Amino acid sequence: MELNNDNTYNCLKKEKYYFKNYYIVPIRRKYIQLIRKWRNEQIDILRQRKKLTEKEQTNYYNKIIKKTFTEKEPDIIIFSYLLDDVCIGYGGLTNIDWISKKAEISFIVNTTRYSNSEIYQKDFQCFLNIITQLSFDELKLNRLFTETYDVRGLHIKILESMGFELEGKIKQHVNIKDKFVDSKIHGYNRKQYIEKQKNFH
Repeated sequence: MELNNDNTYNCLKKEKYYFKNYYIVPIRRKYIQLIRKWRNEQIDILRQRKKLTEKEQTNYYNKIIKKTFTEKEPDIIIFSYLLDDVCIGYGGLTNIDWISKKAEISFIVNTTRYSNSEIYQKDFQCFLNIITQLSFDELKLNRLFTETYDVRGLHIKILESMGFELEGKIKQHVNIKDKFVDSKIHGYNRKQYIEKQKNFH
């Protein structure tokens, strides 16, 4: 059981948010090097230009993440993502704009799970269920958005299956392995979420 609750977010009512046997908790220090490993392995799909060192990851946690736990309106809210009490990834909300009530979704899982399309689809769908409910019901946000490099066909398919709409693309936005790749922007708003909940029930 996840007992090492070294931090909680003051802006949230609960420590854990569940969907089926998945749950999220405020990001745990004990998992940050594992996350660094996954990020370095999947660097081509991230806004990360070079591999992170252990020291850089520790400094990021201490200087950037830790202070967000006590802030009333933090810029980022990041979680450890667990399945049956095992950390399989992390994600959350970044670039939060509390005035416009919008945030960008961040998500990454264990590289082995990411490599299996069936497992990744379930992991990502369950995470989206958790993060949309938290964002709209508790934080009262109005809009969520994502930016995805268009080499990630499955990721985009999952987003769209969950109601995220393609709002546009930025052509030849990034260079991945000497190839210029588009970025696709997807959005999902509070009105869509409420309609989905009505239809579901």
